[in-house]
Amino acid sequence: MNLNKSFHKFCEDKEYEINKNQIRIIEKLNEFYNLNFKQSFIKKIFTEKKKLGFYLVGDVGVGKTMILNFFFSSIIEKKTRFHFNEFMIKFHEYVHKNKENGKDNSLDKFVKDLSNNTKIIYFDEFQVTNIVDAMILGKLFEKIFENKLRVIFSSNTNVKDLYKNGLQRDQFLPFIKILENNCSEIELNIEEDYRTNKNITLDRFLSPIDQSSNFRFNKFFRKMTKGANKTSKILDIKGRKLTVENCYGRVIKFTFDEICNKNLGSEDYIEIGKVSDLIFIENLPNFNENISNQQQRFITFIDIIYEKKIPLMIKSEVDLKSLGSAKSLKEPFKRTVSRLYEMTSQKIN
Repeated sequence: MNLNKSFHKFCEDKEYEINKNQIRIIEKLNEFYNLNFKQSFIKKIFTEKKKLGFYLVGDVGVGKTMILNFFFSSIIEKKTRFHFNEFMIKFHEYVHKNKENGKDNSLDKFVKDLSNNTKIIYFDEFQVTNIVDAMILGKLFEKIFENKLRVIFSSNTNVKDLYKNGLQRDQFLPFIKILENNCSEIELNIEEDYRTNKNITLDRFLSPIDQSSNFRFNKFFRKMTKGANKTSKILDIKGRKLTVENCYGRVIKFTFDEICNKNLGSEDYIEIGKVSDLIFIENLPNFNENISNQQQRFITFIDIIYEKKIPLMIKSEVDLKSLGSAKSLKEPFKRTVSRLYEMTSQKIN
């Protein structure tokens, strides 16, 4: 595979700037692919142990996802892309189902089934915040690499800093060791955030909350729901009912409290994403230490909605550049803010 030439053409077609640091990553990915999928049997014998994982780390908005999306689309082998939250939900559901059937080898069987259906897995914006996930990841990824599955990650966090300051982090350290042993960790250094430096006009991020922003918010809402009747939708999440009140076809309106001040999580947000094409959010607060739990839910919500490419319109207490953060969430929230630039400015068909 020669990715360099095709990446140049890709950038030219998309009118993207060709950056030497991104080209360096493309060359590393090309090497990773050829070592894992294109080596002859003889070369494999005489080559030192290759890395089965490629861990791309860098700050928000530097093009990690763009590069790995390009690489992933170029691969002809069987492949699967997961949002990490969805992957862990899938795993926990599998374990629960097997336990109900009296089987205790669910982890082995889950990975075996996975390896029968794919040769390479892609996790975009990999981040560990959940203690339940943190406790299981070591054993899970040990089996993944034992089964010779290749894994590519993008992340804002270096491997050694994953789940930093998390509860019972000592039990998470074996997972870090597994990643270090099995992955090439490559850093993409670019000094600007491409999402925030495109002279973006944030037509759908309104602040402060006043008569003017209320008028613009309601006017656009009426435009996007014209001819649609208000309904409520009842979502079934593993037998638990979640009622979404303000639905106009696939346009949905929430207050911030409705999505982040209740005990909701990834599974709920995934189901909301399945029934939405456009989401309106009212009364986004300026985050601080006192509402860190709500901020964590908002980060998770945005991660999932972004992955599903659902645009947003938001009415906020403060402008996007001025949004505060709880200290412990400052780093992951950079990703959220960067994504909000894109989600509130992208064109809506």
